[in-house]
Amino acid sequence: MRVIVVEDQALLRDGLVRLFTDKGHDVVGSIGDTDGLAELVAANEPDLVVLDLRMPPTFTDEGATAARSLKADRPELGVLLLSQHIDKASVVDLVAKPGFGYLLKDRVFEVDEFLDAAQRVAGGGSALDPKVVSALLAAQETGPLTRLSVREFDVLQLMAEGLTNNGIASRLSLSARTIEAHVGNLMTKLDITDSDERHRRVLAVLSYLRATR
Repeated sequence: MRVIVVEDQALLRDGLVRLFTDKGHDVVGSIGDTDGLAELVAANEPDLVVLDLRMPPTFTDEGATAARSLKADRPELGVLLLSQHIDKASVVDLVAKPGFGYLLKDRVFEVDEFLDAAQRVAGGGSALDPKVVSALLAAQETGPLTRLSVREFDVLQLMAEGLTNNGIASRLSLSARTIEAHVGNLMTKLDITDSDERHRRVLAVLSYLRATR
């Protein structure tokens, strides 16, 4: 996997570079702000760009703005945003895009899970921090989500994080067949057409949540 790291904190930037390198990935660029990022991507053709949400000069939403631009120009490019705190407003229009992830920075210390999420995003999948998913779903306290059972709601949260049926089954200690049944039921209740491609199914759910926020 070819990776570009964009992070203004030098220690974290170096740590991310070392993490990817130590696991056999090729870090083809690392910078401290978004200036020149488009040119760096064009010159190195990465599979994944990992970038901080808040960077110079204003430390507001530079990373989200850059992510939006990158996905517009290169929809197939994996983009993984990192932030210290949850910022729903900056990412709500991005979460339904294939090859996009949004994690809190403390997830980096869970190395195996972080790298799994990074590779999933690079492959066109989704990876959302559980706290981000909870915040998105918490905004849906009325409407169709109220039709879901407690277990179906749990399954929806894990789907939104980007987990496959097998991953959800493992997390909830249930059989894959039981998870398939829950997925079918919640899709019916939310009036969402299922897809054979799992990440597209997740994106459909996220699109629904975004549209009804």
